[in-house]
Amino acid sequence: MKPAEQEWIVIRGVGSVSGIGCTPEEIRQAYLQNKPAFTTLPHLDETTPVSPLSPSAEISLQALLQEESAYATVDRSVQLAILAARQAVAAAGWKSEELEATGINIGSSRGATSLFEQSHTDFLANPLKRLPPATSPSTTLGNVASWVAHDLQASGPVISHSVTCSTALQAIANGLAWLKSGMAKRFIVGGTEAPLTPFTIAQMKALGIYSKYAADNSPCRPLNPEKQNSFVLGEGAAFFALERMTKSEITALPAGSVITVEAVGLGFELSPSKTGITREGLHFQKAMREALRQASLSPSDIDAIVVHAPGTRAGDVAEINAMRSVFGESLPPLFSNKQLIGHTLGASGALSADFAFTLLQQAESLSPLYSSYQNSTITSYSRIIVNAAGFGGNSGCVVLNKLVR
Repeated sequence: MKPAEQEWIVIRGVGSVSGIGCTPEEIRQAYLQNKPAFTTLPHLDETTPVSPLSPSAEISLQALLQEESAYATVDRSVQLAILAARQAVAAAGWKSEELEATGINIGSSRGATSLFEQSHTDFLANPLKRLPPATSPSTTLGNVASWVAHDLQASGPVISHSVTCSTALQAIANGLAWLKSGMAKRFIVGGTEAPLTPFTIAQMKALGIYSKYAADNSPCRPLNPEKQNSFVLGEGAAFFALERMTKSEITALPAGSVITVEAVGLGFELSPSKTGITREGLHFQKAMREALRQASLSPSDIDAIVVHAPGTRAGDVAEINAMRSVFGESLPPLFSNKQLIGHTLGASGALSADFAFTLLQQAESLSPLYSSYQNSTITSYSRIIVNAAGFGGNSGCVVLNKLVR
C-alpha cells in the first residue's frame, strides 16, 4: 500500500476587524506604530475606557447593513463575524464550489449581547406585550455561525460555542480536529464579540478588575509593572480560513510564507472560584505542555509567545508563573495586542492569533513589549504560540508555524 502523503493544516486566509482597523495594511501599521485605540462612548460612563471598532471598520460595517435588510436585524457580534469571515475567504481565494462543503466554527463568549439586553429591557418595560417572533432565533448563540454560513453560502457543518475567553482558540482546536480526521477539507474558525453595552461593562466593574486609567493614558496594561488591575473591554472579530493540504498542493501556492496551525493544546484547572485562577496558572501550563507534546516540540523551539494577559493582577501573574514553569526563567519574546485594543472576550484568542500571524509574516520585526521578562535577541520568528484563558478554569494554546518550502 502506498504510504499516505504528509499533510498540513494551512492558514489560507485571515480576516479581522477591531479598534486598530479592518485591512491587513492598516492593522500592520497600527502594530508598527504601537498606536492604542481607546476612547469613551456616550452610552457608557464618561470615565470608562473602551476600544470600539476603528472608523474604517465602522464604515465597512455600515456598508454591510445596506446590502441586505436582514443584516440590520441581527446582533452586532453577527455583523462583525460576517465582515471578518468574508475577508478570510477572500484572502484564501476560495471559490463558491469550494465553500459548499466548508465547515464553520465560531466562538463567542456572550453572543448577541446588545440585542439580548435590548430585548430583555423591552420585555421588562412591558411584559404583556407580544415580543417580535425573531427575538429567540436572533439572540441564540447558534445564530452567529448560521448567519455567516448564510452570507458565504457555505453548506458544511455549522457550529457555534462559548467557552468564555478561550472560546476562539477552542474553535481553532475543533476545526483542526475535523480537518486532521479527514471529515472536512476546509474550515472557517475564529471568534467574535460586541460587548460594549452598559450591562456588560457593569458586570466587569463588579468584578473589581476594570481599569481606573483614562482612555488617553494607556488604560489597558497587560503584565504591567504597577500590578494594578487594568482590564478594558474592546469589540472585534477574527477568522481563519483553514485548509488541509499536501506538500504538492502547498508547492503549487503562490510564492510567500505559508503559515500552518501545528497544534492546539487545551487545559483545565480546578479554579478557586468561578472567576478565579490558581497562582501557578495550572491550566496555562497544561495547555502549553499539551500543545508542545502534540507538535513534538521542546520549549526552545518556540520563538515568541502572544500572551493572554488581560491586565488583571491575578491573571497576569498566573500566566507569567505558568510560562516560567514551562520555559524556565529566560522566556522567549512576549507580545500582546491588548494594550492597543483591550480584551475582546471570546474574540480575544482569535485576534491574538491574528497578531501572531502578522508577526510571522512581517518583513520588518516588531519589538517585544515585555523585555523585563525575557533575555532574548530574536528579531524574526518562525514558530509562535498563542495563549488564551477564560472564567471557569479553561485555557487554550495554539502553535503557529512558518513552513519552510
